[in-house]
Amino acid sequence: MTSAGGFRSGFVAVVGRPNTGKSTLVNALVGEKVSIVTARPQTTRHRIIGIRSRADSQVVFVDTPGLHGNARKLINRTMNRAAASSLADADVVLFVIEASGWCAADEHVLQRLARVAAPVILVVNKADLLRPRSKMLPLLEAAQARQLFAEIVPVSALQAENLERLVELILARLPAGERFFPQDMKTDRGRDFRIGEILREKLMAALEREVPYGLAVEIGAVEDGERLASIDALIWVAKDSQRPIVLGRGGERLKAIGQAARLDLEAFLGKKVYLQTHVKVRRNWADDARALRQFGYEAEQ
Repeated sequence: MTSAGGFRSGFVAVVGRPNTGKSTLVNALVGEKVSIVTARPQTTRHRIIGIRSRADSQVVFVDTPGLHGNARKLINRTMNRAAASSLADADVVLFVIEASGWCAADEHVLQRLARVAAPVILVVNKADLLRPRSKMLPLLEAAQARQLFAEIVPVSALQAENLERLVELILARLPAGERFFPQDMKTDRGRDFRIGEILREKLMAALEREVPYGLAVEIGAVEDGERLASIDALIWVAKDSQRPIVLGRGGERLKAIGQAARLDLEAFLGKKVYLQTHVKVRRNWADDARALRQFGYEAEQ
């Protein structure tokens, strides 16, 4: 779909409470994994741009951290601010909820959207998990009765169901404009950031309880040869007690995590990878503005 004037382009903020499948949705819409995905809430910590370019359009999806109602730590406030900034700049907003039902955390996000000028499309994700699909009708009818949404679209990001319809509805609301990024560009994030995110994804998947949320990854030296990339990575934890958990007995857990990360890194870089990891402690880094900036967050001064 194109405008009478031809090319359409714009920014689409993807928001919602943690763990509704926002990153999976962005990856599916872009056609490439630009955001890491785990089964844990709050995996996305940064504002990630994913770019969908076609001959007649360019849609810049902004995958935001899940909005927190109780942002006690500085990192949570930083993530909330990143999401709010994305909303202010958006031409269209995708508000992602789960097909299983509306909850209080969704209501909190909706209150934040009340101040947004851009049209809001309600994306009801994980529709594939409901059988029969008629179980979704009460949720869809209740959402329609609110009269707050430009469109209501059930999808399955994981199964790529109804995504083309969603794209059509987005394009219909984007202004005529120029490309913001080169046509072959999928994300604005650089190599080292994506390397760090791949490692963090494997750490979050392998570790339990509160430990994944106390982790930060910092990429040091990267020697990128023709056939081999050598990567030195620092894994920061927030407590002394977390370091041996990450390492595991005799370092076996970290070794397994490194092996899993290396496979994805080799696919990403297109060459063999030598990955060296170190685990260090930086107490309460999630409440330390200087540490957050060191780890790549847009923390307040």
